[in-house]
Amino acid sequence: MNIIYAADPELERNTAKIVTTLTSLWVALLGSMFLGEQTISMTYLANFVGIGAIAGVLFGVMHNALWNHFTLKPFWNVLICSILNIAGGMAAIRLFSKVMYDTILPWLPGMIVLSVVLHILAFYFYARIESRKRAEELNKMIK
Repeated sequence: MNIIYAADPELERNTAKIVTTLTSLWVALLGSMFLGEQTISMTYLANFVGIGAIAGVLFGVMHNALWNHFTLKPFWNVLICSILNIAGGMAAIRLFSKVMYDTILPWLPGMIVLSVVLHILAFYFYARIESRKRAEELNKMIK
């Protein structure tokens, strides 16, 4: 009996495209809601696609590679993940609004600390859940 942990290869290949598309649409929707009747240039519309691409790379490629394919210690995964998430988030915010970027830039050290702490907690709970699932699968195989 095989343990069912392998991801669907087709879904895994297309995750970055799906995340990029959905994020671009989501940002465009939020922009239309909050920017109101303002006119925007085509280059600003391209920024929406850039924000989607950043999210696609971060969540469709980087997270998958870090947690499912690389064999780094959890400390390094958490640190790399936190730093890349903050960098990607800051780049996305900069693409959306320079004023917003300048407003939150002084909070960067606190955001990095918070990101590391939350990634550690998320990893701890995820590892516990995965450990229980694997133990249950192994116990089923023994019986």
